[in-house]
Amino acid sequence: MEDNVKFNMDSISETFANYKKNSIYDGIVIAKRDDGVVFNIGGKSDSFISKFDFKNFDDVKIGDRFKVLVLGTKNEEGMIEVSKSQAEEIIIGSQKAEALKVGSTFTFVVNGFNDYGLSSKMGDYKVLVPKEQVEAKVHHLGYYKSKQVEAIVLEINRDRKEIVASIRMLKEQIKENAENLFWSAAFVGKKVDGKVIKLMPYGAFVDVNGVDAFLHISDISYKRINSPEEVIKVGETYEFRIVKLDPENKKVSVGLKQNNQDPRIVVIKELKFSEVYEGEVVKILAFGAIIQLDNGAQGLLHVSDATEKNDRRIYEIVKLGDRVKVGVKYISEDNTKVNFRLYN
Repeated sequence: MEDNVKFNMDSISETFANYKKNSIYDGIVIAKRDDGVVFNIGGKSDSFISKFDFKNFDDVKIGDRFKVLVLGTKNEEGMIEVSKSQAEEIIIGSQKAEALKVGSTFTFVVNGFNDYGLSSKMGDYKVLVPKEQVEAKVHHLGYYKSKQVEAIVLEINRDRKEIVASIRMLKEQIKENAENLFWSAAFVGKKVDGKVIKLMPYGAFVDVNGVDAFLHISDISYKRINSPEEVIKVGETYEFRIVKLDPENKKVSVGLKQNNQDPRIVVIKELKFSEVYEGEVVKILAFGAIIQLDNGAQGLLHVSDATEKNDRRIYEIVKLGDRVKVGVKYISEDNTKVNFRLYN
């Protein structure tokens, strides 16, 4: 049994008489128990490490040497509480801080804030983010408390072990890079993913990989809608198509309905010149009538295609709601317009 087996104390130099809180010391495991290990960091007083402080307590054995952090408290047995995991965290953090250079990017968890900015620890280095280097859209620095953030190094003082960083500058760099990438690859008709960030009565503003784009209400749906929120929601991401580009002024418009073919085109494509179709008169104009066929296609019946007489008005020939028979006279190349001739 290894429990309560003492390591040879003669092999340990008594170099520490006092133990400073939050300081790191080398030491050795001198006893292993069910609840943890007894650890000596020099001197006659032993310290204790809980079994829960180890990643794999079963692998720990007497004689193991490693570094620990003094927590500054004593347990009920009078032994100083120390932590192996916290020491490793500080050591690794310090190593990462030592590797940083001005311009480097890194992540850290914010553990403090005041009127001057944010603060954190990276090993034995202090990380500071001045207030003016925090995102402009954040109005209260407490928002960052306990959050992991990414920043860019502005200054490093190795003597004071202090790093000054900027969240704002990094986000600006990321945004600029994203915008440059967008404009270099953008073209009308390209599919892009965008997040709706604001709804307006006449449309919506969309974030496309960091680039602000505008979605007009007329480009949301082929059906008539009274408000964008009938189709889209703030915070949701949709697939859009670029419909307009103005690289010089950095303006871009996107459309949602353009992902699908216009239903009007679909039904017009079905029409044949040799067929006779039935439809309804849905609108009377000064020069003709709009006919809607049973398949949904709408087209113009010009008065000259409804009668051979030049002096007749369209309302003398057909009335609103009449059922009529027509043939296809003309279809535009883009399949968006169709003209009919009347069959009696």
